[in-house]
Amino acid sequence: MTSILTVRSAKPTAKATSTVDMSTSLGRLALPNPVLTASGCAAAGQELAQFFDVAALGGIVTKSIMMNPRSGRATPRMAETPSGMLNSIGLQGSGIEAFVEGDLPWLVEQGARVVVSIAGSTIDEYAKLAMRLREARGISMIEVNISCPNVEDRGQVFACDPRSAADVMQAVRRATRSEVPVFAKLSPDVTDIVSIARSCVTAGADGLSMTNTLLGIVIDTGTLRPVLAGVTGGLSGPAIRPVALRCVWQVHAAMPEVPILGMGGIRTGLDALQFILAGASAVSVGTEIFHDPNAPVRILAELEAALAERGFQRLLDAVGLAHHERSLTDATTAPEGADTAAEPDDGAR
Repeated sequence: MTSILTVRSAKPTAKATSTVDMSTSLGRLALPNPVLTASGCAAAGQELAQFFDVAALGGIVTKSIMMNPRSGRATPRMAETPSGMLNSIGLQGSGIEAFVEGDLPWLVEQGARVVVSIAGSTIDEYAKLAMRLREARGISMIEVNISCPNVEDRGQVFACDPRSAADVMQAVRRATRSEVPVFAKLSPDVTDIVSIARSCVTAGADGLSMTNTLLGIVIDTGTLRPVLAGVTGGLSGPAIRPVALRCVWQVHAAMPEVPILGMGGIRTGLDALQFILAGASAVSVGTEIFHDPNAPVRILAELEAALAERGFQRLLDAVGLAHHERSLTDATTAPEGADTAAEPDDGAR
């Protein structure tokens, strides 16, 4: 993996003339294009502003925010692996009040579409976070990180139990303004991800973010001990892309009407196109940002070029197309307005 210190300093912008309609939506949220950042890879976006206009993306997804300030886990917290990296940050952050008073106003001032990721250790904590955000303005969507231990249920991760996941989503949906979409961020560390996805949607989730990291471990053969102080960590990067893609495929096949924000090891526009074809209406770019801060804008341009090369006039015509038994010619020459792919849900239930 390229060193985290290798960055590109140019400040690219979106193409002036677009040959493809890149607009999409995530539930009730209309987006000018389908590329967002991924939670935890760019804090609240201010670090990226020196490289590109954060408002040029479909949205900025914040690092997961908790109720109170949190110092996180002991170091070392990160370790490189073949085609990926492990992180065990421990949800370090300054808490919800600091975000609402500092980061959120900055994002709104930039014109960014703000997707706030929240995390908690109890259902009540998730509900309180959502209620606090209800009072704030400028929030476009809430992404609920349910890959957290439930301290009220022997530390079992919310995302690994259909009932616990549903309870969180129901609490957040009730506490959030009706016009703000709420997405559940699912973990791939489950036997049947469709059952978890279905429970979240039934409980009120407007859509799904897929997927979070895979749980992994690295052992130092010199010290004969785990590299991470927290022992295990979340595996991200290209190594997990086939798994994340499989999750998107399975859930879209089972619930084609549910909008999906796909993520997991996206490095290029062609990687993003795979997620779109599998059923995602938009994608989040994460680990790639660590060595190429321009990655989200670059990937957006590459995705548009890839769609144009294949004859697409609209991004929406490619959403879920890989599930359909039809030729590329049929898909790209259909009359305007034809139902060429399962389009994102408009939020109606």
